[in-house]
Amino acid sequence: MASGSTLNRRPARRTSVKLVIAGGFGVGKTTFVSAISEIPPVNTDNWMTEASRTVDPLAVGDAKTTTTVAMDFGRITLAQDLVLYLFGTPGQARFWPMWDDLSRGASGAVVLVDTRRLAISFPAVNYFDADSDVPFVVAVNLFDGQQTHPLEEVRDALRLSGEVPLITCDARDRRSVAGALTAAVSHSLRHSGAGGRHGALAAR
Repeated sequence: MASGSTLNRRPARRTSVKLVIAGGFGVGKTTFVSAISEIPPVNTDNWMTEASRTVDPLAVGDAKTTTTVAMDFGRITLAQDLVLYLFGTPGQARFWPMWDDLSRGASGAVVLVDTRRLAISFPAVNYFDADSDVPFVVAVNLFDGQQTHPLEEVRDALRLSGEVPLITCDARDRRSVAGALTAAVSHSLRHSGAGGRHGALAAR
């Protein structure tokens, strides 16, 4: 027979959190969302044409064949009490006006950075630093699993405040993505004065 304490136990209250995954064109946002989502991720990718490659240049050797033209969407559930909804922004300059809509109501953001093309990261960093009140972390995507620059050099190059967490992440790896999301949630909670919790995400 179940004990009285078990019978009277209420189910955990579920909290939903919206996180934005942002960054320049081709930094790995779609891969990031796809690596962690527990549902088939929704994306709005279109095939890249030869003409578009002159407008949206990639890093040398990048085999990317599609590009996001609206957003990516995914979901990850943590234990019984926390669900993250992930909204990936399009990276091309012509779609930047959509960032306000995608960031509305967000609790935090992860800005992905490609150190091979650091210049394309400035607009996203500047947006969350100067034009948005959404707390954010910056994650250096480890293409080919290699960290090519010390994080402090990246921080200096991006002119990133010491208050903004700077981490590394492999957007292809579920555990690594989970760690980046944990950092974003923790930073958001600290920013709001709620304290840190939900660290179990990194172990999923």
